[in-house]
Amino acid sequence: MDGLPTTTKSDRRWRSKNLQTSKPSLVMAFFSCVAWLYVAGRLWQDAENRTLLANLLKKNAEQRPKVLTVEDKLMVLGCKDLERRIVETEMDLTLAKSQGYLKHQLRQIDSSEQKLLAVIGVYTGFGSHLKRNTFRGSWMPRGDTLKKLEERGVVIRFVIGRSANRGDSLDRNIDEENRKTKDFFILEGHEEAQEELPKKIKFFFRTAVQNWDAEFYVKVDDNIGIDLEGLVGLLERRRGQDSAYIGCMKSGEVVAEEGKPWYEPEWWKFGDEKTYFRHASGSLLILSKNLAQYININSASLKTYAHDDISVGSWMMGVQATYIDDNRLCCSSIRQDKVCSLA
Repeated sequence: MDGLPTTTKSDRRWRSKNLQTSKPSLVMAFFSCVAWLYVAGRLWQDAENRTLLANLLKKNAEQRPKVLTVEDKLMVLGCKDLERRIVETEMDLTLAKSQGYLKHQLRQIDSSEQKLLAVIGVYTGFGSHLKRNTFRGSWMPRGDTLKKLEERGVVIRFVIGRSANRGDSLDRNIDEENRKTKDFFILEGHEEAQEELPKKIKFFFRTAVQNWDAEFYVKVDDNIGIDLEGLVGLLERRRGQDSAYIGCMKSGEVVAEEGKPWYEPEWWKFGDEKTYFRHASGSLLILSKNLAQYININSASLKTYAHDDISVGSWMMGVQATYIDDNRLCCSSIRQDKVCSLA
């Protein structure tokens, strides 16, 4: 019995105290481990979420357009505007070259073909058959005489459009008359009507310059008589003169009251004084080739007013035209050497 170890009362109390003290520590350690695992799991989950979000943002950033600064936007707009103007200029240049408007790109003329002095267009309408016959019997040549005049470099044609009902009796009558006389210039793209007269002069110059190569293009109303030799002499002395806008220059009151003769629907555009700018009378006006070519090239954008002479005058104000006021072209003048007179 003496060899067995003995446990004193004090030892048992110390062990019991240690056991009681270690239980809360174990509980705290357990909860610490659980908390650590929870936090680690959340951090790992958050890291995965951040990676997923970063990939999504990167993918969206690649799909979205780049955010431009104000300077970038202004540069882009400026480049687009410049590109548009270059394209428009190239188109205008190509058209001008194809139509012989440029000095170094003039249409090639056969060596045996002499450049015409003038193309004279005499306005006429469907109901003016008797008036045309009167002209043919007075100042306007016909038949072989008309051909000989063309050999001198002067072409004269009656200018008319087409009926609103294409191919009707009005068109057929003109076609039949032209087969006999061969002195019409038919504007296929123009509708012959009183309200379309301001557009007719644009069609005339545009189509005439496409069909004949001449120094001058002359528009004549059918209510005047012409001293043909006097007109030809006047043009001969002007041969080679570019940018010539020739006629009986005038201005006058703009009629703003609807229903009155010469009413101008757009009267308000001519200022408080309601006075027209300087322009050649519509009875007889002359343009040199480069001005007629200008109308040809820009016809789509040229504004027409209620009267054809006002329309031409407005076009000439926008270019470097030389205004030539020749009172021999004033048909109501009392001068003996005038080249036109009221019929």
